[in-house]
Amino acid sequence: MSNHIEAQNRRQVLSRPIEIVCHRMANEHAPENTFAAAQLCVDWGVDYVEADVWSSRDGVFYLMHDATVDRTTNGTGYVLALTSSEIDRLDAGSWFGPEFAGEKVPRLEDFLRWIKGQARVFLDVKFAHPQQLIDLLYTTGMAGDCFLWCQSAEWMRIVRVLDPRLVLKVNVRSVQDVVEAAKRYRAQIVEVGLENMSRELIAACRERGLRIMVNQTKKDPEAFRQVLQWGADMINLEHADVFLDILAGHGW
Repeated sequence: MSNHIEAQNRRQVLSRPIEIVCHRMANEHAPENTFAAAQLCVDWGVDYVEADVWSSRDGVFYLMHDATVDRTTNGTGYVLALTSSEIDRLDAGSWFGPEFAGEKVPRLEDFLRWIKGQARVFLDVKFAHPQQLIDLLYTTGMAGDCFLWCQSAEWMRIVRVLDPRLVLKVNVRSVQDVVEAAKRYRAQIVEVGLENMSRELIAACRERGLRIMVNQTKKDPEAFRQVLQWGADMINLEHADVFLDILAGHGW
């Protein structure tokens, strides 16, 4: 990307009314959880790139959504059962298109070092040792440029005990969920589906200093406009290019 385009993207980011989170990266245009898909997000100038995290048999973190490598690589088997040397040899791009042949499954450490300064990261943790992941975030200098979520409530509580500073995201549907997110996890971000947005939920978040991220992964321009009307802080989506076009149409 040229310096002119980079400067233009920075100006656009500063003037946006909402932060954009790329769910599964630019997966409509490139294989998910790869450098190629992340590069498109960076080129678009989004705020956050989502990366799914699994551990290998020998404890190396990789970007992978599924429990197995079958769907998105030329290999088979559970990520947890494969060694890092085995995963490093996989082709994670040919399934999507011949132009992505040879794309590798990124190691999380390599990915974090590469993306630092280009975009921030939302880590959807599928399986990772909490302290090992925390250590990696500080080692790579990304602890302040990411937020985390795991479906395991116990994992989330452990991370909060181990580190009170890392930003955690919790899924909510109601005001009571917001109260629990603040009390149980000391979360800083809550994620809510557009269908569950309400004035009461927004008020509960504002009262507790919680940022609101709306989940709207379907390509629905009208839904994107509704998210903007609600005044959410962030949007988690899979079609950032479409959303950016809508923002441009509003003069942002």
